[in-house]
Amino acid sequence: MGQSVNSKSVSMTMIPAGDRSLSIRLIGRLDAFSTGSIWREAIDGVKARGWEDVAVEADGLDYIDGTGIGLLVQLRTIQTERGNRIDIKGLRPEFKRLLDMFDPSFFTNIPPENTEKKRFLEKIGYASAELFSDMKRLVSFAGEIFSALSFALKKPSQVRWKDVYLVSEKAGIDALPIIILIGFLMGLIMSFQSAVTLERFGAELFVANLLGLSMFRELGPLMTSILFASRSGSAFAAEIGTMKVNDELKALSTMGINPVSFLAVPRVIAALSMTPLLTLFFIFSSLIGGAVVMLSMGYPLTAYISRVFSSINITDFLGGMLKAVIFSMFVAGIACHRGLMTGTGASAVGESTTSAVVSGIILIAVVDGVFAVIYYCLGI
Repeated sequence: MGQSVNSKSVSMTMIPAGDRSLSIRLIGRLDAFSTGSIWREAIDGVKARGWEDVAVEADGLDYIDGTGIGLLVQLRTIQTERGNRIDIKGLRPEFKRLLDMFDPSFFTNIPPENTEKKRFLEKIGYASAELFSDMKRLVSFAGEIFSALSFALKKPSQVRWKDVYLVSEKAGIDALPIIILIGFLMGLIMSFQSAVTLERFGAELFVANLLGLSMFRELGPLMTSILFASRSGSAFAAEIGTMKVNDELKALSTMGINPVSFLAVPRVIAALSMTPLLTLFFIFSSLIGGAVVMLSMGYPLTAYISRVFSSINITDFLGGMLKAVIFSMFVAGIACHRGLMTGTGASAVGESTTSAVVSGIILIAVVDGVFAVIYYCLGI
């Protein structure tokens, strides 16, 4: 006895012909909206008894899209795996050409996933190889971005300055509220915590020296760069990663446009110009937070300001600004690189964004350590 399944736009009738043959007749439209209603019945019907011969009567199909072709490919793959025969009859030429693009042997010869548990040393080896490969890609990208920046310096007219201004607005001006808030809170907390300790020795006024020196030399550029990596670096990676997933980068390459020059250079230039300014706002807002604590302890504002600026010099200021510039270049570069290296799949953009933030913060810490050694050797 035959089995019939109907939906709004397709009908399927399965008629056994003896114990070894099965006939499937399809009528209507086999598209994304209708295929799901017959998919399970068709697959289960073919698998049920292991038919030696399956004939699919497709002359009644008016339209087939990729979903319908997927169903036919699945039926053909099932029979091929069992060594049985399937004959798809009456398929219109344009649909047959689409079906013939898929070789059923490709789906039957997929190697099983290696589920063998790796030993500890093997995991270390694989992780080291992946780290080495990633470092090679980073070095290659660094050379490419420096080459693109050098070309931009030689020919500024080739830079997309409208993109630079737009990115500067999003990564710089729009970031001011969070920079000022975090800076103010950092100054407030540091001043209060250090004042509690220094109060035992009657040296609360030296809170201004501590805050000014630490903010200008270290915490100002460091915290600003970490915030920049978390806020803007992740955005850079997500934007470019989405373009990679949507094949927009391939379209740029097809048009003869270098994605690094087109996408990475404006973002790196914007980061180099905005991060030092954000660092200044962070430092000054932190000093305001310190001033609130000192005023609450009864010290005049003039004494606080004089102690802050007497504890620093132009070398401290320029050293902090140099850190901010270098940090921003690394953060923007690694974010653009992670975006360009985005893979495929629904989670690819999220993975590249996470990797951009983590890698950026790690690079900031490493480069900050290098700066500490250099400044110590130079006696700064």
